[in-house]
Amino acid sequence: MHPVSVPRPAPPSRVWLHLLLFVVTLGTTFLAYLLLFGHSFPFSEGGLSPEDRTQALAFSASLLGILGSHEMGHYVLARYHRVDTSLPYFIPLPVPGSLGTLGAVIRLRGRIPTRNALVDIGAAGPLAGLVVALPLLYWGLLHSSVVDSPAVPSPFPGDSSLWALGQDLLRWVMEKLTNAPPALEPVLTQRQTLFGDNLIMKALMWLALGPIPEGKDVVVHPVVMAAWFGLLVTLLNLLPVGQLDGGHLTFAVLGPRARTLGKGVAWVLLFLTVFVTASWGLWLVVASKVVGFGHPEVVEPMEPLSPARKVICALCLLALIGCAMPIPLREVLT
Repeated sequence: MHPVSVPRPAPPSRVWLHLLLFVVTLGTTFLAYLLLFGHSFPFSEGGLSPEDRTQALAFSASLLGILGSHEMGHYVLARYHRVDTSLPYFIPLPVPGSLGTLGAVIRLRGRIPTRNALVDIGAAGPLAGLVVALPLLYWGLLHSSVVDSPAVPSPFPGDSSLWALGQDLLRWVMEKLTNAPPALEPVLTQRQTLFGDNLIMKALMWLALGPIPEGKDVVVHPVVMAAWFGLLVTLLNLLPVGQLDGGHLTFAVLGPRARTLGKGVAWVLLFLTVFVTASWGLWLVVASKVVGFGHPEVVEPMEPLSPARKVICALCLLALIGCAMPIPLREVLT
């Protein structure tokens, strides 16, 4: 007799855990906004101002709405293709200086049947996230203000790149070895957080506010900040590496050759880390060491990719280009 394979029953649903993580993440992102951008704090002597409370809640709700819609896109299409999956897990990050969350994830417990299903599941997240993020971004820009602002240069190599940081370290070492007086630097008193521009941001800013003249900049509404982070999450997830969303799509199109493309992306991230901003180094490590370049084969690899799925892949490529920004965030002193 041959043993009979019995499907493993799905684990019991723990909706309470998903709801708890959502509520906790709502709280950590609320506090993160206050620490990063607010002017008051709940436990300070003066208490939390109504304006900060409203802005922090708008930021937190918008951000979690974008992240949640992204993961629910994956969830709905996975269930549609009968792939066993979990509800989204929101990941709180109660660390000062952080965004308050590491995002949200779902857990796929079954193999994806075809490459068409792989495209559906992989693309549903970024596209669903953009469907929520773009209207929020436009609304937030309508409620933002244009102010006078000095021009901020964008040197190459970037002032936060490994190249520039290495030069600063070498200069410091030489000063210590030669007992030379430190170089005089201009006195800068005002710190600014500059959000990186991308094609989507530029287009919606032009639609909402018109052309921004020289010497002007935009003080953005908290909803814009949340939507901007949503675009950044979309960009990172659409990178064609391993089992990221973009990796799913490239594997559906290229098969095992997608590994080569993923390694090429890693070289691009290395270039950005060395010459543009060292912050890309974190995602380089995540992409190459945590996610990796491999991808599991689907159950029925011989089924051809339909024309509609090729169009979806093209849309996701356009989304990747629209969200791309060499320097996501900059802290500058003026």
